[in-house]
Amino acid sequence: MFSIRGRGVGLAVAAGLLGMTVAAHAAGERALYASLGDTTRAPIGWVEFCNDNPRDCRGGATQARDIVMTQAAWKDLLRVNRWVNETVKPMTDIDHWGVIEKWSLPSDGYGDCEDYVLLKRKMLIDAGWPREALLITVVRDKKGEGHAVLTVKSDKGEFILDNQNEDVVAWTDTGYRFVKRQSQTDANTWVSLGDSRPAVATASSR
Repeated sequence: MFSIRGRGVGLAVAAGLLGMTVAAHAAGERALYASLGDTTRAPIGWVEFCNDNPRDCRGGATQARDIVMTQAAWKDLLRVNRWVNETVKPMTDIDHWGVIEKWSLPSDGYGDCEDYVLLKRKMLIDAGWPREALLITVVRDKKGEGHAVLTVKSDKGEFILDNQNEDVVAWTDTGYRFVKRQSQTDANTWVSLGDSRPAVATASSR
């Protein structure tokens, strides 16, 4: 079980997420986004993160799967989103690591937006949720800045876990422009979502 070093806080909430029902879909990228495009380059920082954390980046072709969004599943998503948002303290990569962009699990309790996403994704996967339904996504936020969120694919639509919002909302309610995200069928393949301008995943910590 993942824990935040120096805080003595275990992610006990993850234990309550076991046994999630999933639904398999053979339709691949059957997304609600209006303009799901071709494969594109991985965001800056992803390849380096995978080199350092190969167990979190297992690739290879798999079948696309969406979760069944029960009441219990919805409550679990809210709980994970709020727990990570409240537990991890915002810090830019420059302040944290001395570099412009570095993806890492926030094991010391600090991180910027993609680090929040990595922890939420890890918690859910470790609790039995399918990787294929948990897609790291790069967007442009309401200020037009690069930002990372976690897209959760479900039978009720696509929902966003975001360190800028304690609530889990439909992607259409974020006010964001979606740039790219992981493919459901391969964690190391990234798919364009319409906004083709280059975007570093994080311009600010929160």
